[in-house]
Amino acid sequence: MEGVPKAVHTLELFLDYVCPFSAKMFLTLSSSILPLIPQKYPGKLRIIFRQQIQPWHPSSTLVHEAGTAVLRLAPERFYAFSQKLFEHQKEFFDVNVVKETRNETYKRLAKLAGEVEGVKEGDVYGLLEVGDQPAEDGGLNVGNKVTDDMKVLVKVNRLTGVHVTPTVLFNGVVENNISSSFTGQQWEEWLEKNIK
Repeated sequence: MEGVPKAVHTLELFLDYVCPFSAKMFLTLSSSILPLIPQKYPGKLRIIFRQQIQPWHPSSTLVHEAGTAVLRLAPERFYAFSQKLFEHQKEFFDVNVVKETRNETYKRLAKLAGEVEGVKEGDVYGLLEVGDQPAEDGGLNVGNKVTDDMKVLVKVNRLTGVHVTPTVLFNGVVENNISSSFTGQQWEEWLEKNIK
């Protein structure tokens, strides 16, 4: 999210785009904490947002595929799109997607992505759309053009052992003292105590 690649400390945020608690954490960090990092902790802190699919939210995979599509097409716009997804997450909660096809949800996600400067709606949808024809080998689980990216994302997160969102790792270790209910002030206090 912010910081320097070779920083002394790393905060990894495992967040799900359709988890209300993840949204609260992301939006608090975006508005209150990220602007402080370059001035207050130069060279000391790197924050990484890790997409964490939650299977009990049926649309979770779809919204993370959209995030992955934007990351592939315009990596510098990934956080702006993530912000927009968290701000609009209720539009992708269960009751708001249950009556539409997967491709219809993808169209709405691509349209939302197209609202981010530098991201083209048609390009995003082109990566997300699932065709209705078998693969050349006759396979019927054809996926889309970000399916392989999603497999890597899931494998990496499984290796880390993260199961719920939000989960925060500080220097590679789960930090249970950080809560999704943290205010900007609580984040500042935690950072002052832990970032030396």
